[in-house]
Amino acid sequence: MHIYGIIPAHYASTRLPGKVLADICGKPMIRHVYDRALCCSRLDKLYVATDDERIAEVVTGFGGACVMTRADHESGTDRLAEAAESLCMTDGDVIVNIQGDEPLLEPAMLDILVDAVLAPPRPDMATLAFSSANRVEFQDPNVVKAVVDRNCRALYFSRAPVPFPRDADGEPAFLKHLGFYAYQKSFLTSFTALPPGKLERIEKLEQLRALENGYSIRVAISPFDSESVDTPEDLRRVISLVAARNC
Repeated sequence: MHIYGIIPAHYASTRLPGKVLADICGKPMIRHVYDRALCCSRLDKLYVATDDERIAEVVTGFGGACVMTRADHESGTDRLAEAAESLCMTDGDVIVNIQGDEPLLEPAMLDILVDAVLAPPRPDMATLAFSSANRVEFQDPNVVKAVVDRNCRALYFSRAPVPFPRDADGEPAFLKHLGFYAYQKSFLTSFTALPPGKLERIEKLEQLRALENGYSIRVAISPFDSESVDTPEDLRRVISLVAARNC
């Protein structure tokens, strides 16, 4: 068994086109992600999966490994599935889905995620969440919330403020879903062959397809929050954070 980290990266982002190549303190965003993922002690190999020659040229230019995929994928998960086939992975190999717009990711987050997908009883897939009490994010539909049972198995994911604190005063307590996933190659192949489910179409959350089809998702609690880049405002904030760390 090998553990592969794969960073799906496409150019045509709706709100911030070309964001993975955006300059952050002298380095493209994708290099920040790649360099930080390289520090994860559990990954045997790391690749960027892309359909864009500009991204591939940048990645290979800084010495990273890249695998080319088709341009017609509906999601990053579909891109990963093609990359897994191209790399001739075995069914038992583990794939860690690392978002290409997370230039401040902590390598320890990926270690936690790998441990979660390998710990018995092994789930079909694993993901991360951060324990939060941020009222603004709780109400924000762009911030996905996770609801779990006492064994940290996912019950539901939603853009709505859940669990709803009917009688609570003060700040809410919730699990903020972080968009990192890990699964065996065999599950990834089966998952991407399934049609989108009803709940997935309503919430626009791909992980609900797994729950709708009876698959188990372990939610590991990360001690670190994430700083994804989706808008120009996000990019400016992250540039400031990286600049402050490098001071």
